[in-house]
Amino acid sequence: MKLLRTLKRCVAATAVALAALSLTPSSAFAAPPPVVGGTRAAQGEFPFMVRLSMGCGGSLITQQIVLTAAHCVGPTGNNTSITATAGVVDLQSASAVKVRSTKIYRAPGYNGTGKDWALVKLERPINLPTLKLAETSAYNNGNFQIAGWGANREGGAQQRYLLKAQVPFVSDASCRSAYPELVDSEELCAGLPQGGVDTCQGDSGGPMFRRDNANEWVQVGIVSWGYGCARPNYPGVYAEVSHFAAQIKSAAATL
Repeated sequence: MKLLRTLKRCVAATAVALAALSLTPSSAFAAPPPVVGGTRAAQGEFPFMVRLSMGCGGSLITQQIVLTAAHCVGPTGNNTSITATAGVVDLQSASAVKVRSTKIYRAPGYNGTGKDWALVKLERPINLPTLKLAETSAYNNGNFQIAGWGANREGGAQQRYLLKAQVPFVSDASCRSAYPELVDSEELCAGLPQGGVDTCQGDSGGPMFRRDNANEWVQVGIVSWGYGCARPNYPGVYAEVSHFAAQIKSAAATL
């Protein structure tokens, strides 16, 4: 039976509200958990992490702009329907910072294959550290950090607390054996051959990141898609940030 290509990690807005975290994600987006095989992140450990109200993740790349996945949002234009929650690992914390969106910018030419990035401009800045973008492919290797509030098992519920895990780089050649439709120039893969650790439903749009040569976090990927969650020999697929970094920065400057 042919496995269906699943956008990994978005939960339909009608299925998820930040105040109703016990809801099961929509089966239309069957992807890896909020980090399957993960552990709880400490408060302040990843201050750039953002939860978006349509059921996706994101990262603060400036204090007023969130980088997420194109498949999480609608077309480019004004949009005040999204609420970003930041500053906490517990989405029910009274300390959570919540800011509404004003605009969306979706990658030009996005059609469901590749180019899976988008920007959400917020109505005001959030005073939190931001996440740098990888501008070359030099960091597309080694072990990566993933984090999110998505499901912690395939078909599971969204999480109240931010989970984190590490996954190793998977070469394009190896990844293509699992996903013949992989867009090599625009996507990269990460995961364990035995499975067990991955992003999942509700993690779409969140960052995959690692330390750079200055020991600072740098974003190398955006949670995009895969077959199920944490399945053996089916790594997670991520939009390759270095390929789009110049476009992302140029678009952010115009929002």
